[in-house]
Amino acid sequence: MTHERSSELQERLHRLVPGGSHTYARGSDQYPEHLTPILTHGVGARVWDVDDNEYVEYGSGLRSVTLGHGYRPVVDAVADAVARGTNFSRPTELEVLAAEDFLRTVPTAEMVKFAKNGSDATTAAVRLSRAVTGRTEIAVCAQPFFSVDDWFIGTTEMNAGIPHGAVHRFPFDDTPALERILADHDIACVVMEAAGALAEPSPGYLEAVRAACDRHGTVLVFDEMITGFRWSSAGAQGVYGVTPDLSCWGKAMGNGLPVSALAGRRDLMELGGLRTDSDRVFLLSTTHGPETTGLAAFRAVVRAYETEDPVGAMERAGARLRDAVTEVAFDAGVGEHLRVLGRPSCLVFATADADGVPSQAYRTLFLQEMLSRGVLGQSFVVSAAHTDSDIDHTVDAVRETVLVYRKALEAGTTEGLLRGRPVAPALRRLAAPRRLPDLRRSHLET
Repeated sequence: MTHERSSELQERLHRLVPGGSHTYARGSDQYPEHLTPILTHGVGARVWDVDDNEYVEYGSGLRSVTLGHGYRPVVDAVADAVARGTNFSRPTELEVLAAEDFLRTVPTAEMVKFAKNGSDATTAAVRLSRAVTGRTEIAVCAQPFFSVDDWFIGTTEMNAGIPHGAVHRFPFDDTPALERILADHDIACVVMEAAGALAEPSPGYLEAVRAACDRHGTVLVFDEMITGFRWSSAGAQGVYGVTPDLSCWGKAMGNGLPVSALAGRRDLMELGGLRTDSDRVFLLSTTHGPETTGLAAFRAVVRAYETEDPVGAMERAGARLRDAVTEVAFDAGVGEHLRVLGRPSCLVFATADADGVPSQAYRTLFLQEMLSRGVLGQSFVVSAAHTDSDIDHTVDAVRETVLVYRKALEAGTTEGLLRGRPVAPALRRLAAPRRLPDLRRSHLET
């Protein structure tokens, strides 16, 4: 398996695009050096790169593609929408139909407004919450990611250029910690995922969060970007039976097409409309929010969830993959160091060194060996398109990879096995440890 063309294009990307990618999570520093495939197309759960290498892909579209690449009903709906025009000066009938589809699918919401990305939706929820409560401070669960906007990115390591904001972090599944924040500060909203790949709520936890927000007059916002259409078509709120005031959606809504949504209580959402005597909230107003391809894709996704069982398919494929990889790892004697964790539809793999400490170097070694065997992904997040053949291919790749992993564990180091520097967290303060040479110096060296 060669990657000459991919390496050439990756270098060109770094000269043209900061970070060599338009999404930090897709960056070359998230993959082993010299193994950064540049893709051309995908079908189902398989993708191909510019060197004609074929891979089984996991976490497709940063977990947005739940029905598989090239899912025909979505493709047909989008093609029809393009032929009829994509953007107009007034709302289209499609906006009415898509809103009706959404509110039927998510019956806990009373109104919805569409946008193009998740950050716009979550920031609109924060803005609306501040307007409703007259407060500015926010409580945010210590979960991976909520928005590219200042109110959230200011809480991460990558916060250069962002003024300090009044945002308080609290751990998931810790009611007393949240209660203390709500008691000590005037909190406009609590922003959280109701569950995550590695975070299943304890019985009664979400109900306690709901009750605490009610007592303190705080708006409860659920981020359903990942859980929506993966936990269920009605999201995590549809699984756990706790209704937020507002919820934010995206990713799988369009099976990879750009569409997102802010949904919630009518009395709150109307503050951004024309049925209010209060000061109006600039809720969401985007040129491309109502463009037709995203909404057409969303409607086709809704039909798939109504007529098929994508969630069940993901659960079955994920469970089969988890059980098989776990068995292979333990048979090879590395089961305590290489683990598959999470909900079957949202699996991740955890890599540890010889001392059992989470390790980026060992993660990189695992990624490197799996890539070399035709498996691409920073996780084991499946789609409904993953077939038994895809799972079998992955398990066979793991069976060979764990032999290399065991060799590193026995040596106590990845040195001599790792071809390049380890991967690094996507959101970090410095470009190191994966800093690239300056362009001028690189030019002089060549």
